Amino acid sequence: MSPVQRTVCQGGALLFFLLPCQADFVKIAHPDFAFREAAEEACRNIGTMVEKLNTDVELCQSLRQLLADEVVMGSLDPETRRVAELFMFDFEISGIHLDEEKRKKAVNLNIKILDLCNEFLTGTHLPNKIDKHVLPEHIRYNFTAEGNYLQVAGLHADCPDDLVREAAYKIFLYPNAEQLSCLEELLASRNSLAQLVGYNTFAHRALQGTMAKNPGRRCVTQKDFEMMTKMKVKYDIDPGLYCPFFSLGACMEGLNSLFSQLLGISLYAEQTQRGEVWSEDIRKLAVVHENEGLLGYIYCDFFQRPNKPHQDCHFTVRGGRLRENGEYQLPVVVLMLSLPHSTRSAPTLLSPGMMENLFHEMGHAMHSMLGRTRYQHVTGTRCPTDFAEVPSILMEYFANDYRVVNQFARHYKTGQPLPKSMVSRLCESKKVCAAADMQLQVFYAVLDQIYHGKHPLKRSTTEILKETQEKFYGLPYVPNTAWQLRFSHLVGYGAKYYSYLMSRAVASMVWKQCFAQDPFDRAMGERYRREMLAHGGGKEPILMVQGMLQKSPSVEDFVDALVSDLDQDFETFIMDS
Repeated sequence: MSPVQRTVCQGGALLFFLLPCQADFVKIAHPDFAFREAAEEACRNIGTMVEKLNTDVELCQSLRQLLADEVVMGSLDPETRRVAELFMFDFEISGIHLDEEKRKKAVNLNIKILDLCNEFLTGTHLPNKIDKHVLPEHIRYNFTAEGNYLQVAGLHADCPDDLVREAAYKIFLYPNAEQLSCLEELLASRNSLAQLVGYNTFAHRALQGTMAKNPGRRCVTQKDFEMMTKMKVKYDIDPGLYCPFFSLGACMEGLNSLFSQLLGISLYAEQTQRGEVWSEDIRKLAVVHENEGLLGYIYCDFFQRPNKPHQDCHFTVRGGRLRENGEYQLPVVVLMLSLPHSTRSAPTLLSPGMMENLFHEMGHAMHSMLGRTRYQHVTGTRCPTDFAEVPSILMEYFANDYRVVNQFARHYKTGQPLPKSMVSRLCESKKVCAAADMQLQVFYAVLDQIYHGKHPLKRSTTEILKETQEKFYGLPYVPNTAWQLRFSHLVGYGAKYYSYLMSRAVASMVWKQCFAQDPFDRAMGERYRREMLAHGGGKEPILMVQGMLQKSPSVEDFVDALVSDLDQDFETFIMDS
C-alpha cells in the first residue's frame, strides 16, 4: 500500500467511514423511540466530529503534500486518486483556508445546520389533527382516529375519492409556525455558511463537483416549459382496477425476472436470525449472480407501522469495499416503503404508483449491490447527487414498459394476466401525464434554487412558493397551505433537487438508446453494469454517461431528452393489435 493509499484509507476511516450509516437509518425507521433517540444523538456526535476533522489543518496539509507528489500520484490507480481529490474537495468547501476563528465558526454553523435538518425532517412527517366532526362522516374512516380527533398523516394521493384527497391536502399542508421558523433558520444558516467559506450562495457551494457545476446553467427553456403546459392532458385511470394485478409477490417476481434476464442476478429470500431485524415483517433478500455468487443483502422494510415515516427511500447500512486481505466486503442496504399489510382476503396489493416506486427504490439497491469500488467513500449511491438518481429513474422506464409489465402482472385470485387494453391504457396514461409530472419537477427544482439562492429572501417562503407555483406549475396555489414545510428533500437535496431532472435526462437517453428496442437485452445490461453501476462515485459521472452512450452528450442533448419524453407518440407502449 502506497503512502497516499494509506492516508486515503486512514483519513477515510476518520473522515467518512465513520459516517453514521446504521444510525442514520435507525433514527428514521426503528419502531422503538429510545433507539431512534439514541441513533439521532449518535448521528449528531459523529457529524460534529466529521466537521471538526474537515477543518483540521494538519490532516489537510498531509494530504496536500501527497497530492503534490507527482511520483506517488502517478503510481496510483484512478479510483484512489479520485478519492484523495474528493477528500481535499471536502476540506476546501468546509473552510480549511480560513483562519482559526472562522474555521471554528464554520464548524459551529455546520453543527447548527445538522440540528436544524433533523428538526425540520422530523416536522415534515408529523401528522396534523382535526376535530372529526369537521369532516363528513362517510370519509372519516380514511384517517386514524384519536378520541374526538382524526390524524392526517399524508396526502392520500392514491385515494379514488376526490373529497378525501382534498381534505387530506388542506389539512396535512396547513401551516405550522414552528416548522416555518425552523425552515427559515435553516435556509439562513446555510447561506451564512456558504458566504463564510467563500461562495455567493449555498447553491453555488452545493453544486461543486456535480454534473451541473453551478446554479447558472438552465436545463429547460421557457419554450420547452410552454410545451409542457400545452401537453398537460387529463387521462384518468382508476388505480383500484389495477391493484389486484399488482400483488407485492407478483411485482417482486417481475423484478427478479427482469434482473435475471438483464444482469444474470436472482433475489433469494433468507431467514433472519433472532435480533437481526427491527420489525417482524422485515424480509431479507440475498442478491446472487449466476457466476459470481453472493453480491450483497437487501433488507425489505416495506410495510406501514406506527411512527414510521410515509417515505420511500434507500439506506446504505454497509458499503462495499476491498479489504486489505483481498476479500470484498459485501454491501448491505435497506429499502423502506409504506405499503399496506395483507388482509385475510387479499395479499398486499400495489397501486400503479406504488409499483413504480418499488422499481425506483430497487434501482438504488442494484446500484449499491453492483458497485465494486475499492473504498466505501465512493461505493454505490455515494456519488454526485445528480447522477445518483439515474439508476432509480431508469427503473421507472422499465416499470412503464408493457413488455416488462406483461411478464408479471397477474390477478391475485385468478392468475389472469393484465388485459392488453389495461396495460396499454396504463402505459399511455403515464406518457400523457409525463408533461404534468415534468412541470411539477421543474417547479420543485426552481423553488429549491430560489430558497438556496441570494439572501435575504425578498418574500416569505410561502409567498415564494405561491409565486413560483403559479409561474411554473399548472395548478394554482391553495390558500392556507404551506407545502414547503413538508418538502423533506430540502434536507438531503438542498439546492440539488434539480438532480431528478438531470438524472431523468440521462436515464431517458440510456433507455432510448440501449433498452427501448429490447428491455431484456443482456449485452446492454452488462454494459450498463460495467459503465455505470460498477464505479459508484469513483469515476466522474459524465465519463460514466459517455461510456454508456458511447458519445459525449451536450446541454442540448439533456434538454432534448427531457422534452422528447413528452412526445405523445406511443409507439413504444402500444402493443401490436
